Amino acid sequence: MNPRLRPWLLPVAATALILVIGYQQCSTVGGFLAGKSNRTEVTHDLVVDRVRDVAKLVSADATVRDVIIYRNTWYGSTKKSLVVVTARLLAGIDLKAGSDVKIDAEGRRIFIEMPHASLLAVEVTDMRTYDEDGGLWNPFRQEDRDRIFRLARQQMARSAEQMRLTDRAEASAKQMLETMFRVDGWTAEVLFRDVPKIGPAS
Repeated sequence: MNPRLRPWLLPVAATALILVIGYQQCSTVGGFLAGKSNRTEVTHDLVVDRVRDVAKLVSADATVRDVIIYRNTWYGSTKKSLVVVTARLLAGIDLKAGSDVKIDAEGRRIFIEMPHASLLAVEVTDMRTYDEDGGLWNPFRQEDRDRIFRLARQQMARSAEQMRLTDRAEASAKQMLETMFRVDGWTAEVLFRDVPKIGPAS
């Protein structure tokens, strides 16, 4: 073999391998949706697996910085602090509440129902106190710092609502799934539902 040909053989082989794997994946989805054997059972399982995969992959995240002003007065003595908080917010779809898949083989339509996206995590990454002033007989204690941390998480959760992070996660999941199953005349419709809340026993 001519040594001068070796440098480009590796990328060519790697590209060919990627194309083969990609073709096999597309054939799996397209073949089952197009009507191969065991279509009903396998197609349903395939859709459920793809819904789970998308739920794991699709998320919306944001890094937010905000100011927390804390005040506490006890018998006329006021303590206060100003804290700058940085947090990472993560919204996504939790399938623990369940999902539902229905397939209309004749109409070549797939109906997917999932829970609404929710705020999955509020990770406080940094808290910096720029002003802290304890009262004469009302000093700062550990419970004050714990309360400030809880207030920070609550305020960050409200920021996530204002930024509509959950809407972004749902839009991404809907677009990905409907595009994924748009094969050989098939269409997919993705709907989101509210998860019933279980109240206290009467």
